[in-house]
Amino acid sequence: MKLTLDTEQKTLVCEVDGKSETLPLYSDRAFDLIAEQWVNVGWNQKYSYTFSWMGRPIIQLPEDMVRTQEVIYRVRPDVIVETGVAHGGSLIYYASLCKMLGKGRVIGIDIEIRPHNRAAIESHELGAGITLVEGSSTAPEIVKRVHDMIRPGETVLVLLDSNHTRQHVLDELEAYHDLVSPGSYIVATDGVMKDLHATPRGSAEWTWDNPTDAAIEFAGKHPQFVIEQPEWPFNESGLSRNLTHWPGAWLRRVS
Repeated sequence: MKLTLDTEQKTLVCEVDGKSETLPLYSDRAFDLIAEQWVNVGWNQKYSYTFSWMGRPIIQLPEDMVRTQEVIYRVRPDVIVETGVAHGGSLIYYASLCKMLGKGRVIGIDIEIRPHNRAAIESHELGAGITLVEGSSTAPEIVKRVHDMIRPGETVLVLLDSNHTRQHVLDELEAYHDLVSPGSYIVATDGVMKDLHATPRGSAEWTWDNPTDAAIEFAGKHPQFVIEQPEWPFNESGLSRNLTHWPGAWLRRVS
C-alpha cells in the first residue's frame, strides 16, 4: 500500500495493487488509514515505552489503557488477572481503578519477576491490592494456584500479556478461560504483531505466529466466547475502530 498525504490539497491518496483512491484528508476513512500507519511506526519507534502510571513504567498504548478502563468500569470485576508483569505499571493501573471503584484486586503472573520490580510493586501505595505469582503462566501448578485464589461467584477479567507466540497464547487461553465470568473478557493482547512483520523491528513469522490468530483459533473451538471490540460508551464521531495494539484481542464470554 502507498499513501500520499497532501496537506495543501487536503487529500490522501491510497494506492493498493495498482488501484488508486483519493480521499478527503479530513475524513473518517483517511483517519483510519493514517492511524494504522501511526500505530505501526509508533510501535517500531517504541512510543509505548515512554509512559508510566503512578511511578511505574507501563509499556502500553494509552489508547488501549483508556479502552480497558471503559471495560473495567462496566464489568466491575472482583479480580483482574494479568499474565506478564514487567515493571508492574499495568498492575498498578488496574489496582488504581479497583481502588477508585471501591472493589476488586489484581493478580500478576510472570515467569520471572525481577527483585527490583517486585520490591517497587509491593512497596507501592497500591501494592496491597496486588498479588504476584512467579512462574510460567501455563505451568499446571501455577494455573492451579491462580484458580485457587478465585472465590466462588467472583467476576473475573483476564488479560494475557506475557509470551506472545501463537501457541503460548493458545495455551494461556485454554488455561484461564474458565475463570472468565459471563459478560466479562479474556484479552489476547498485542495482536498488532501481525501487522508489524515488515517493520525494522518485526519478524516475518509474525504473519501467522501472533496473538490475534490464537484468539481466532480459540474462539472457533469455544462458542461460549466471541471476538468483539467492546462498545464505546461515548462516541460523538463517525469513527468506530479502536486505535490499538490489540486488534482482535477481546474475547467476551457470552454464556
